[in-house]
Amino acid sequence: MKMLLKTLISVVIFTCLSITFAGQQSQTPAPHLKAGMKVQFEHVMTIGSKGRGEGQFQYVEDFAWDINGNLLVTDAVNANVQVFNKTTGDFITQFGGPGDEEERFEKPEGIAVDPFGNIFVADHLSGYIKKFDKNHNHLKTFSDFGTEPGENMEAEFMDIANGLLYMADTGNNRVEVFDLEGHFQFVFGGKGSAPGKMRRPEAAKADSQGNIWVSDFGNNRIQLYSKEGKFLKQWGKEGSAPGEFRKPTGIAIDSSDNIYVGELHNDRIQVFDKDLNFIARWGKFGNKVGEFGKIHGLIVDDRGYVYVADTANNRIQVFKPVSR
Repeated sequence: MKMLLKTLISVVIFTCLSITFAGQQSQTPAPHLKAGMKVQFEHVMTIGSKGRGEGQFQYVEDFAWDINGNLLVTDAVNANVQVFNKTTGDFITQFGGPGDEEERFEKPEGIAVDPFGNIFVADHLSGYIKKFDKNHNHLKTFSDFGTEPGENMEAEFMDIANGLLYMADTGNNRVEVFDLEGHFQFVFGGKGSAPGKMRRPEAAKADSQGNIWVSDFGNNRIQLYSKEGKFLKQWGKEGSAPGEFRKPTGIAIDSSDNIYVGELHNDRIQVFDKDLNFIARWGKFGNKVGEFGKIHGLIVDDRGYVYVADTANNRIQVFKPVSR
């Protein structure tokens, strides 16, 4: 009896250790990126293909994480938001679709999720920002198409920080800010190339301090603002060398405040640390693995995996950082 008990205990301990080890392997943390380190980004998987069906795309725009950690994806042409398992890439569900009803879209682009799981979607053509609950039920619609404060023209990528929604208002060359009930708060930017001014900003994304990074598409640079919209710094110029940009689009910021920037015309992603020191870059034009066409949104998960809207190729490519 004692021998049997010992055997059973050994089996249980071994099983528990095996399960723990397997779990630890699946959650292996990404290398801590920093300037000067040798790192490359390896392809993990591709999500989607061209089409109108489930898990298919016609114009991938931007991303957000829902309250369950699933990947939310806007598609401007299919006019919907699709939901995927971030680990497997499997399609889960979708909502929206083309139409005039409150729960539908004309051309959804920006997307963000608040701490309660509510989902905000910016409609590029109508000027509406639509709020849904975590189960994708429409709650309210706010903003409108126009030039007045609180209105927008060509709404683009956005983020939630400091209890506020920050949205790139491309057509008005500014960032619009709303509270989470849809009330307009303030605006910053304005058309121009001087520090703090913008030409067709594509994305407004927040770091861990609540500061807002803006991809200044028309000026080929990235600008940083305080949570109140005060200009802090800029960097970059037109070009293809490290730290230079040709039409920057999507921005993503990881848990260490490293900054990832996608470029429409250089067909690549660059990575910088929070002090703007260059870390890595990858990508070129094409349709093979690791090649891109018209990069739009980016997002980084808690493992350091990077999800790229490879828009012209109607797919999402996923990469992981690997020390070399």
